Amino acid sequence: MADVREIFERMQDHYRPGVLTAPRTYYFSVGDHKYTVKLTPTACTVEPGRTLDKADVVLKTTPALFEKMVVKGKMPGPLDIARGRIKTNDPAALKQLRDLFVP
Repeated sequence: MADVREIFERMQDHYRPGVLTAPRTYYFSVGDHKYTVKLTPTACTVEPGRTLDKADVVLKTTPALFEKMVVKGKMPGPLDIARGRIKTNDPAALKQLRDLFVP
């Protein structure tokens, strides 16, 4: 399994500029790891911790599910959400996450 910290450190290098048309912020709580990711149409900034009061998209999940989503491009199924393995305030924006980064 990939290290969560390393996944966040590599996010900027794997960002796909031009996919988003407006800025978007994500707050990730992955196990004990907390990160804020700020995306614009041209750039990605990753900050440790919660650096803003309200993110557009919030994701809380386990390191294993996070790796599947970000590294392998597999999105969680309805059972993952129903069983509380993943929590989000915006499932549609979360689904777009795999399009924003090159594996």
